[in-house]
Amino acid sequence: MKVTAENEFHFGAECHTFRPMDAVEQEVVDIFTRTKALLRGHFVLRSGLHSGHFFQCARVCESMPAVERLGALLRDKAAGLAFNTVLAPAMGGLVIGQEVARQARCRFLFAEKENNLLVLRRGFVFAPGERVLVVEDVITRGGRVQECLELIRTHGGTATGVAVLVDRSQGQARFNVPCVSLLEMSYPTYPADQLPPELAALPASKPGS
Repeated sequence: MKVTAENEFHFGAECHTFRPMDAVEQEVVDIFTRTKALLRGHFVLRSGLHSGHFFQCARVCESMPAVERLGALLRDKAAGLAFNTVLAPAMGGLVIGQEVARQARCRFLFAEKENNLLVLRRGFVFAPGERVLVVEDVITRGGRVQECLELIRTHGGTATGVAVLVDRSQGQARFNVPCVSLLEMSYPTYPADQLPPELAALPASKPGS
């Protein structure tokens, strides 16, 4: 399901849908709203792009019932992707990745930064052909997911798919395996040198995820 915002920058803009949300999609939006995970302001995203909206999924992670429910919804969404291991990039994907793995009763690993690149540490290895699902919280360009897919390939595993809570790439993030998401949010993003005046007037923050 794709949710889209106004094309112009406007803090008060509400999300509009191309079709009515079903019960599950509305539940996901309600969870993000209730946990104050959807923020408005001036934010620098992981991708380096700027936006007036930010998904701080760490706020969702304060509520274990919310994490458990989102994990169940994402696990169900990824049901058609055969996997026996979940790999998540630190930090954003850690909690939801582990919850999906817990509910699927499968192995969980995480990748972490070393010299600004995601790597496998702590003795983590894949068995030859091990079927791996990449789980992430939010993607804009999908760079960390791509790094995870490359890690799986170079370490002898087999990536079977990608599952994310929120896809805000507006269809631009493409992977060589199937990708599922609970929500597709279409809030505008801007390069640093192309900010609209309303956004440029606000101090930028990089809250992390």
